[in-house]
Amino acid sequence: MASVVDVVRRLIAPLTRTRVFRRVIGPAFLPPVERFVAWVSRGRVQVSALLVPSLVLHTVGAKSGEPRDVPLMYTPDGHGRAIVAGTNFAGAHHPAWTANLLAHPDAAITVRGQRMPVRATPVPASERDAVWELIEAQWPGYRNYERESGRTVRLFRLQPVRPPA
Repeated sequence: MASVVDVVRRLIAPLTRTRVFRRVIGPAFLPPVERFVAWVSRGRVQVSALLVPSLVLHTVGAKSGEPRDVPLMYTPDGHGRAIVAGTNFAGAHHPAWTANLLAHPDAAITVRGQRMPVRATPVPASERDAVWELIEAQWPGYRNYERESGRTVRLFRLQPVRPPA
């Protein structure tokens, strides 16, 4: 029997593949809603986590050096790592958080209220197709964001690391 999450996901997934979602609803509506819900819940609730595995990525700005937080969908890789994709709602430009990870690969994530340090590594070209298959097993059609953006989406593996003693 399908869970409520599965039913809602089946209803919402086709919407996320529309041009209106990619160009208007996603980029304009979702980030402010995520920020509001995070503020109201004191960071305990993430809207996107109701449908897909989600985390908050804590990085350092590539240019500013200031702390940056961004909620993201992730895909578990089956080896204790999280995979994140810089789709930017199929926008023409890479999201800032991907530049942050390239400049400062040591970051942190918060998953279900647990914060942990991670090291980000870009997924090599030779592994991209396999990683996209894994991502699309979780959210079918997600690679279309890459195809429609006209750029190669940056994919990262986030490997948990032990903090220095």
